[in-house]
Amino acid sequence: MDLDTPMSIAPLGDAAPVGATVLCYNCGAPLIESTLCNDCIKLTVDISQGVQREAVLNFCRDCERWLLPPATWQVAAPESRELLALCLKKLKGLRKVRVIDASFIWTEPHSRRIKVKITIQDSVSEGVVLQQSFEVTYIVATQQCPECAKSYTANTWQACVQVRQNVLHKRTFLFLEQLILKHHAHRDTINIKEAKNGIDFFFAHRNQAEAFLNFLESTVPVEVKKSQQMISEDIHTSKKSYKFTYSAKIVPVCKDDLVALPIKLAKQIGNISPLLLCTRIGTSINLLDPNTLQTAELSSKVYWRAPFTSLSEAKDLAEFIILDIESTGQRKGKWFLSEATVARASDLGVNDNTYFVRTHLGNFLHPGDSVMGYMLTGTNFNNDEFNDIETSNAYGSTVPDVVLVKKHYPNRRKNNRRNWKLKRMAKDESELLKTDQERLENDFEMFLRDVEEDEELRAALALYKNTKKHDAMSVADTDMSGSEGDGPRINVDDLLEDLEDLDIHDDMQKS
Repeated sequence: MDLDTPMSIAPLGDAAPVGATVLCYNCGAPLIESTLCNDCIKLTVDISQGVQREAVLNFCRDCERWLLPPATWQVAAPESRELLALCLKKLKGLRKVRVIDASFIWTEPHSRRIKVKITIQDSVSEGVVLQQSFEVTYIVATQQCPECAKSYTANTWQACVQVRQNVLHKRTFLFLEQLILKHHAHRDTINIKEAKNGIDFFFAHRNQAEAFLNFLESTVPVEVKKSQQMISEDIHTSKKSYKFTYSAKIVPVCKDDLVALPIKLAKQIGNISPLLLCTRIGTSINLLDPNTLQTAELSSKVYWRAPFTSLSEAKDLAEFIILDIESTGQRKGKWFLSEATVARASDLGVNDNTYFVRTHLGNFLHPGDSVMGYMLTGTNFNNDEFNDIETSNAYGSTVPDVVLVKKHYPNRRKNNRRNWKLKRMAKDESELLKTDQERLENDFEMFLRDVEEDEELRAALALYKNTKKHDAMSVADTDMSGSEGDGPRINVDDLLEDLEDLDIHDDMQKS
């Protein structure tokens, strides 16, 4: 063919273009504008080659948080979205590809291994997108976070809340302890130390201590005082480091105490009688006149403007026997005003001394019942407010001989077996308190009896079913069989399940 001979070329629109056909160099399949077929691409190209297949996750066993480098610790439940996001962030090279799907693969919980299946996509050539799935194994390594490390080191706290009450028993602190446990107000503490007349709570940050103080002010009447001490100072940047101490003083009046109010204060809060019984301690002091059923509330601010102490406490209670009781028909809430004739239990068979009293316990008492009360006749009180009552005749004709407080169950045994229990906080006890364990046990037994007898007090606490005969976790010693002898009972249906006991019971069944 002569190269110089002219040739006619058909226009481009008249016929479809024909692409060059080549063969796949691996399997020989016919291809157009490519040298490797899709099947061979899947077999030979690995788009996950630059992604890690193993990584390490750091876990703090004390606070159960995971380390997100460089210095962030976050909470993530097992097989949660938060933990999956943390696992993906730990892999190097994963940002170069597109992640389509990721999911956990089940592993033995004690293996310290977490496996994740990841599906990725990437473009290997023009118009060809490859998708691939692979597994990544994470090794769980334990590492203590800085906050937990500080909790095991002395003198690392920044703020301390010192809760104090100048009384001879711990019943108020036992009640406060249950409220703290129920509302988890102690979760930010790095240490709790029991001291004389109170408890010290230590915090790593000042705002945590102030939040705890807000909780105290919403539960009990307290007076808070603040002090600070400079620890260090940077002269170049003028930055200073302080330690803050908050003194929270609880009013020295407890439930069932007999108080003598200043006459001026008694007139200000409703012209009530100055000689009263304390029926409840909450955000305010609830007072009751057992002669008239008149009640009054005394706020914390009002109390600290004119403070007073208890005239008689629970240790001064004496046992009386109801010889005769008759209702007057007057009622206020759960209180029924009645007139009763009583005699001291210690006087029965010795003398014929009886006392005529008016009491608010008419709904609970019957002839022959035992009742605890304060004996005022023949008792000398070193109290200015009580002397003012006697001299000014502010209580009426005379001061009553006896003031009845609560019903008594003489056949109830100490440390009897109960079908419920209360949890306790883990506290560091001082040497002074360790030498007085008998008094602390008696205070705890009295508090347990108050919980059984007072339904309103019981409603504010978290009571748990006692499913173990021997408790090694600082919990009240009881079992399911109930208590023998006299005394009120608590319905099992009103109790909560203890999750710690359930976990231990399930593990024993599996083993």
